[in-house]
Amino acid sequence: MTIAPEVPTKPAVPEFLELEITGRCQLTCPTLCYAKAGPKRDHGSMTADDWKRLIDEAAALGVRKVQFIGGEPTQHEGFDALVHHALTLGLAVQVYSNLYDISPDHWELFAHPRVSLATSYYSDDPAEHDRVTGRGGSHEATRANIVQALQRGISLQVGIVEVRDGQRTRQAREELVALGVRAVNTDHVRSVGRGEVHTPNTADLCGRCGDGRAAVMTDGTVTPCVLGRFLPTGNAKTDGLAAVFDGQRWKDTAASIPRRTASAACPPNDSGDCDPANTEACDPAY
Repeated sequence: MTIAPEVPTKPAVPEFLELEITGRCQLTCPTLCYAKAGPKRDHGSMTADDWKRLIDEAAALGVRKVQFIGGEPTQHEGFDALVHHALTLGLAVQVYSNLYDISPDHWELFAHPRVSLATSYYSDDPAEHDRVTGRGGSHEATRANIVQALQRGISLQVGIVEVRDGQRTRQAREELVALGVRAVNTDHVRSVGRGEVHTPNTADLCGRCGDGRAAVMTDGTVTPCVLGRFLPTGNAKTDGLAAVFDGQRWKDTAASIPRRTASAACPPNDSGDCDPANTEACDPAY
């Protein structure tokens, strides 16, 4: 009897990939930023060509959507080319921006039908918002650009992160809804990066990290998500994505993250329903 050879199984590749292309940001967010980003940070050791090769491999493996994050991704000089490259390969793109300073060219890019936009907003009170970001005038700029995005018909998701007791998160949500933002998520600050109040552990995660998603840091390190950056599983720059996702370290790490109930893992949207399409970035705790 002839036994047919086994067909090699493909690694379980996440469909959604967060690409942290820079640590540079105009804001400092002294008690919040998971990446400890700021004006003096650099782009890391991944070059623009490295990111293009990684996007090529991601598309070939079956990744369907990438999110450009930082830091502030628009601060990377190769940002526009990387977004265009992903779009050329048929990928959907989300850009997570602080919306502090958006150029006319970027507005045109965000208007592409396969590009969506996400940002963070902390309070309807300008002074309180600016205390969170560490930069005066950031509330005025971000709010104005939220309005601009809505006027341009750009798909927009906004995350509100509760950083301190008494923060005007409810009022911020009401303001955003009144402006016309349809996807508003509220989260608490996670113990990661500048938000760290104890040693980061898997209890700080939403329970969906590594489940259909992954993140790549500025040095090529692959983690289950940007908030799970303390869980390195390999390096895409040196080893390639396929090898990382097929490796035992990735499998063990993904399995180690406690799964939550649907309501805990995926906070409800305005209609009260769980809406994963609007919570790609771990109901962004950014």
